[in-house]
Amino acid sequence: DEGYDEGYDEFTEKIERMPDPLESYNRFIFKINDKLYFYLLKPTARVYRAVLPEKARVSVGNMLHNILMPTRFLNCLLQGKLKGSAIELSRFTVNTTWGIAGLFDPAKSYLHLEEQQEDFGQTLGFYGLKEGFYIAWPFWGPSSLRDTVGLVADYYSYPIVYYIPLFKTGVTVLDTVNYISLTLGDYEEFKKTAFDPYVSLRNAYFQHRRSLIKR
Repeated sequence: DEGYDEGYDEFTEKIERMPDPLESYNRFIFKINDKLYFYLLKPTARVYRAVLPEKARVSVGNMLHNILMPTRFLNCLLQGKLKGSAIELSRFTVNTTWGIAGLFDPAKSYLHLEEQQEDFGQTLGFYGLKEGFYIAWPFWGPSSLRDTVGLVADYYSYPIVYYIPLFKTGVTVLDTVNYISLTLGDYEEFKKTAFDPYVSLRNAYFQHRRSLIKR
């Protein structure tokens, strides 16, 4: 038990040292996003869920992820992950054709080609750039200084935004509503079990991002 306590204290100390100089601002944004979820996103997701059956919503998610392939493909290349970039290109080709414009994911179901979770924030981390400090954004939620730069770069990595500037934003909003419709109740359960939801979300974000970079 003593060894466990020491390990837990060490883990807690590391978590507390995560840079968050904007905590007051970030907590304010967290509250805004929390209200946004309960008063806008959740009701919208409920209506959306009532209109579309689950299988249709899964297909919408597949299609949206297929549309955003260029970002993942480019970041695989930037990190020198040639196998990953080849998988993304193969997935896009198979799912756009066999998967009917990306509505289905035969590349995963039949060919076992998994989506490569890569973005520019991870690319910067791959080359050793630290995340900097934690920052929360309205609607977009948890981020860091490094990942905020990555969000901007990812936005412009998608070719169609140069012709339809708000296209990728629209895709992101729809993807968010679609995702919430498939996971209703998860956020509520998270809040219920967290001693301090703000701290829990911040720590989960850092740990998740670091695990993605270390893959």
